[in-house]
Amino acid sequence: MNDGDKGASQRRDARRNKETLLDAAAEVFVASGVEAPVRDIAARAGVGLGTIYRHFPTRADLIIAVYRHQVESLAAAGPDLLASAASPHAALARWIDLFVDFLVTKHGLAAVLQSDNAGFEALHTYFLDRLVPVCTRLLEAAAEAGEIRPGLQGYELMRGVGNLCIGAESDTRYDARRLVALLVAGLRGDAVPQA
Repeated sequence: MNDGDKGASQRRDARRNKETLLDAAAEVFVASGVEAPVRDIAARAGVGLGTIYRHFPTRADLIIAVYRHQVESLAAAGPDLLASAASPHAALARWIDLFVDFLVTKHGLAAVLQSDNAGFEALHTYFLDRLVPVCTRLLEAAAEAGEIRPGLQGYELMRGVGNLCIGAESDTRYDARRLVALLVAGLRGDAVPQA
């Protein structure tokens, strides 16, 4: 193995280790909120505290990285689902399920994002820039297949789904997933008003 191959292999390993760490942090955040002890994240990832602090010197750095990692995973899921699902509508419905998971598992993130940390300010724009085009493409594919009415906007659908998810984590009687499924099913019918 030459030095170039060895360096590329080390970079892939480092990237994979960082992704493992971010996945572990996301799981801990879902279970315990964004204020969970860093030692819990280290234990879940199978690394030492020093490894986490080397990559993410502050909790804010870690939260931002987890958020971005999850947005990237959701963005990548759209094209994958279009390629593998039984239909564009099925791909859209599955992607919306993933989007709901993303929204309702942000224990404590909303409060943290409203803090004064400058790093948090750009996250909402980043979220929209990465995910609205994916949702729009899924809607367009379903419309082109004749499965939903054309002209629906990705931003509007994501905003509607987001509004249906508000409070879902704090009220066990409220089933946001069921309401979102009704919304997605409604995209097929004539009940969807034209703008």
